[in-house]
Amino acid sequence: MASYNRVMLMGNLTRDIELRYLPSGMAVSEFGLAVNDKRKNSEGQWVEDVNFFDITLYGRTAEVASEYLSKGSPIFIEGRLKHDTWEKDGQKRSKVKVIGERMQMIGGRGESGGHGGAVHESSPAPQRYVNANNDSGAPPASPAQQPRDAQPTGNGPGYDEPEIPF
Repeated sequence: MASYNRVMLMGNLTRDIELRYLPSGMAVSEFGLAVNDKRKNSEGQWVEDVNFFDITLYGRTAEVASEYLSKGSPIFIEGRLKHDTWEKDGQKRSKVKVIGERMQMIGGRGESGGHGGAVHESSPAPQRYVNANNDSGAPPASPAQQPRDAQPTGNGPGYDEPEIPF
C-alpha cells in the first residue's frame, strides 16, 4: 500500500526562532506556528479557531528563517509530519511536529516580521541560462539586444525582411 505524508500551513510565528547547529555543522531552527481558522458554530456565530504547530527547519532554510523572521511574522511552510516519542520522569511522551522542507516568507516592508518584498521563497537558486549565442551563463538578452544571426534562417518568404520581430 502506498503512503503519502505532506502538510502545507500558513500562519504566524508564535515566538522568535531558535537557531542551533548540529555537530555536523547542519543548521537547525525551531519555532511555533499559529494557524487561524474562522468557522460558524451551531448558532451561526463566527468563531475563531487557532491551532499551534511546532516547526523544524534544516540547512540554509533554517538560517534564512532565523535571519529574517521574528515573532508574529507571516510564513508559509510545506513539509511532512513526524511523530516523536521520548521518556521524561518515567512517563512516555509523544508529539507530532512538522519538518519544513520549503518555506515562503509572506508580507512586505512594515508588516510584522516582513523584511523585503511581497513573497520570499527559500529554495535552490534558479538554474543558469545557456544558449547558442550566450555561453556565459547569464540570462538571455532581450530580442532587441540579440545579434541578427540569432534570427531564424531559411528559404521561406519574409525571412530576410528586417522588420519581422524574431
